[in-house]
This record gives sequence, structure tokens and C-alpha cells, in this order.
Amino acid sequence: MMEKQGRWLLCPNCHGKTRIWVREDTTLSNFLLFCPKCKKEELIDLRQYHITRLKKPDAKTQS
Repeated sequence: MMEKQGRWLLCPNCHGKTRIWVREDTTLSNFLLFCPKCKKEELIDLRQYHITRLKKPDAKTQS
């Protein structure tokens, strides 16, 4: 039987468990991660379980 190799991806804001299961060799680029606990979306990069937050552009005001 194959053993589960990986872990749940944790939210970078609240450190809650998301619905994404990743393995060590998983690579994500410009991935929009949604957290069901804090209800926030975060744009991330992921390499070898290391999450890097990507800057979101600020909303521009209309004049």
C-alpha cells in the first residue's frame, strides 16, 4: 500500500489548513490560494513546501 507523501498547504495569513494537498516536489506559480477559515485569497508561489507571497496590486481609485 502506498503511503501518503505530502502535507496540507497552510494559509499564510491565519496558518489554518486549506483544501490543497501538496507533495514535496509540487511547484506552484501565481497560484490563487483561498482559505476557508479566514475567507481570504492570497496569490502565492510554492517550491518545496516554501510559500512566497506575491504582491497584490493596490486598487486604484477612480477620479
